Amino acid sequence: MAFVTSDGKLKSISRLELPPASRIQLTDQLSLAYFELWRTQPAVHTTISFVARNIAQLGLHVFERNGDADRQRLTDHPLARLLSKPSPYTTRYRLMDALVHDLMVYDMAFWQKVKTDKGVEGLVRIPPDFVTPKGESWLTPEYFEVKGSSGKMDISSDEIVFFRGYSNTGIGGTSPLESLRRTLAEEYAAGEMREQILKNGARVSGYLERPIGAPPWSSEAKSKFAKGWRSQYSGNGPGAGGTPILEDGLTFKNASQTAEQLQYIEARKLTREEVAAAYFVPPTMLGLMGGATYSNIQEQHKMLYSDTLGPWLQMLKEEIELQLVPDLANDNVYVEFNLREKLSGSFEERAASIQTSVGGPYITRNEARALDNRPPVPGGDELITPLNVLIGGRASPSDITPTSPGISNGSEPSAAEPEEGAQ
Repeated sequence: MAFVTSDGKLKSISRLELPPASRIQLTDQLSLAYFELWRTQPAVHTTISFVARNIAQLGLHVFERNGDADRQRLTDHPLARLLSKPSPYTTRYRLMDALVHDLMVYDMAFWQKVKTDKGVEGLVRIPPDFVTPKGESWLTPEYFEVKGSSGKMDISSDEIVFFRGYSNTGIGGTSPLESLRRTLAEEYAAGEMREQILKNGARVSGYLERPIGAPPWSSEAKSKFAKGWRSQYSGNGPGAGGTPILEDGLTFKNASQTAEQLQYIEARKLTREEVAAAYFVPPTMLGLMGGATYSNIQEQHKMLYSDTLGPWLQMLKEEIELQLVPDLANDNVYVEFNLREKLSGSFEERAASIQTSVGGPYITRNEARALDNRPPVPGGDELITPLNVLIGGRASPSDITPTSPGISNGSEPSAAEPEEGAQ
């Protein structure tokens, strides 16, 4: 009762603050919604979609804890069925992909629980732009107002799975895009400037210069030369791109601005690095290969799932267990993202490690054939034991010394087995 009393007092000290408007002011005249920034800014789109796709690819498994060292995976449990097929028109991948996109763009996300007499039978994503948390308590919303183009409806808080990030006093999170406000504004202004230079700047890629002492040109001679030059060396002329031969002391002066002079590539890289840093994504994962080597890319790939995606996965796991599991299971049931496939290394590394651990082949011929979609063969369901590997006998192929006195690894005779011909 002490918690209930204290909770009630806390709820009454402040009202719920609405989340800030999901827009960023890029210029004095232009502001863009968070979604438009994701849609139009390549660096933002690349970074967010990279993280969302990698999380959505991971399987979300359901387990039951039977003891401190015993757990059982549940595949036919209502929660497992719900997460594997959230609704008739949404796959697990699409639901998780949209969830991470919403969190990374808005720092908020919403799932509606579709309830029937049997319990929760479906999950439906609601776009954050449609939802406004409502209530008198600053601790948690009492209900959610969902407003679309054709009307609005109120949904009770127990029918919503509400994901949110950090906020000081409000109930909604704070989008990471806010920390990139200046970077995105500068990128927008620089992009506008480069576009204006390329669009409105002089189209002169070069000009011809006559020496001061050259004889004057008549209007007819000048017009004839200009016409011949355009027809031969510009546009679709037969000599376009060729090397002109200049007469009468004429020289050609280059006057074009290149992408290098406009620092186009450098500006793009800088913006992508800034956005990647805001979302804690290793730059090499986004194609920024400066200083990258094979070894450090491998390490950064491992870091991606431990340091970058690890906190995301833990947050999603705990919110699902807090807001969804109680509707379908008891306290011993929990969910877990399947990271094993991502962190187990390449097929060759994993196979070598397992074979070294068990001391011999660890899958049957038919299991190996199944991996290649081939039919089983008679006698293929038994493990092959190499002649130099005996359980309790000779050492495994990975050992180089006898495992016990009198047992040889095959490299030299043991004391218990005299050499052939010995008396």
